Amino acid sequence: MKANRDADRWGALGDSTRLAIVSRLAEGPLPVGQLATGLPVSRSAVSQHLKILKDAGLVEDVAEGTRRIYRLNPAGLTALRDQLDTFWRRALTGYAEVVEAPDTEDH
Repeated sequence: MKANRDADRWGALGDSTRLAIVSRLAEGPLPVGQLATGLPVSRSAVSQHLKILKDAGLVEDVAEGTRRIYRLNPAGLTALRDQLDTFWRRALTGYAEVVEAPDTEDH
C-alpha cells in the first residue's frame, strides 16, 4: 500500500500544472481562485488537479467561510524528501564504491 501511495505522489508531480500548483503553495496557503490566476487552465481544472494532489497526500485543505484554503501537506512532502534522500545516499555510495575500487588493469 505504501508503494502505491509513493507512486501516486511522484505521479501527481509529473503534471506541469500540478507542479506549478505545488510551487505556488510552497509560498503559502491559497484558495482555488488565487491558485488559478495565471495558470493556463480553468478554475475547474485547478480544482481537479487539487483533488489529485490531495488524494496523493501532497495537499490538504481547510474550510474558511465559504472558501477552501489549500496548503501543502508536510507529511506528504516529508515522505518524498525521505525517498530522495535515500536515492541520493544510494547513488553516492555506488559512486564511492566505483571510485574506491582497486584498479585491476595492468599499466
